[in-house]
Amino acid sequence: MPLGLGRRKKASPLVENEEAEPIRAGLNVPGMDGLDGGVVGLGEGAASEGLPPPPSNMRPRLIFHTQLAHGSPTGRIEGFSNVRELYAKIGEAFGIPPAEVMFCTLNTHKVDMDKLLGGQIGLEDFIFAHIKGQRKEIEVYKGEDALGLTITDNGAGYAFIKRIREGSVIHQIQVINVGDMIESINGQRLIGCRHYEVAKMLKELPKGKEFVIKLVEPLKAFDMISQRSGGSRSASGVQLGTGRGTLRLRSKGPATVEELPSAFEERAIEKVDDLLESYMGIRDSELAATMVELGKDKKNPDEFAEALDQTLGDFAFPDEFVFDVWGAIGDAKVGRV
Repeated sequence: MPLGLGRRKKASPLVENEEAEPIRAGLNVPGMDGLDGGVVGLGEGAASEGLPPPPSNMRPRLIFHTQLAHGSPTGRIEGFSNVRELYAKIGEAFGIPPAEVMFCTLNTHKVDMDKLLGGQIGLEDFIFAHIKGQRKEIEVYKGEDALGLTITDNGAGYAFIKRIREGSVIHQIQVINVGDMIESINGQRLIGCRHYEVAKMLKELPKGKEFVIKLVEPLKAFDMISQRSGGSRSASGVQLGTGRGTLRLRSKGPATVEELPSAFEERAIEKVDDLLESYMGIRDSELAATMVELGKDKKNPDEFAEALDQTLGDFAFPDEFVFDVWGAIGDAKVGRV
């Protein structure tokens, strides 16, 4: 049967081929109510709690070093199997509520969106936790169909800005920055929403009208207080991750220690992540990795589409997108860029 026939109703792209509104990462995992942490990319009121945490004797006995990104002594954390537990361990180490953690970066204290912690942590990676800082409320006039945002989420129910397209509506508003968490839009609280839900809401805001967006920016150290700074450097004196193994965090079941993705998988994940942004306005490397895992052994696009429907049916991916993802995986297999 041709791909797309008999499948669920096709969803229109959330963002029209621009760097728009999407973290990111786990699926079918509970959200948070603003008082405690969550698991990667979950919506408030999500249906499944997943499997119970594994017994402590089944968890990898791995120790990671961590600091608060704005400055702190170095802490040691261990014994976590998912992002919820990771944030709880960070909270314990520094005496803060887990819900204060906005997102984590690996091997740099800067707000570097290329270093976001997702579902995998290198065994020698140094974790920097960015916590909540100043709140701000901004009125924005939507003068164009697209705002020029890429949204990701932190793995615990917070959607935040990953990219701002130069020259866009948002780029002209200097107080809105990469790393800002989206707390609410026009009074609608977004804590716990999935990244694609926030993208859809931003896309559907009427053109030619103002809307009010409430943001929370990450707490900054003195050397980080600058508007939209360029590249970022890793913190001095920190041993950067060089280990070949990774700790894979899962929304269900225990964490596992695995080899790093193969060159083919890395190429495919990057290409699929780009397609997610183009078609749906979300950027989610863990979702891209799941799609590559589902597609790498399939023989044809129909088998791939069926696997997507079974595992990721809630996303209702457009048929054109599924074809392009299948092609991207095939290109990566043969080394085409």
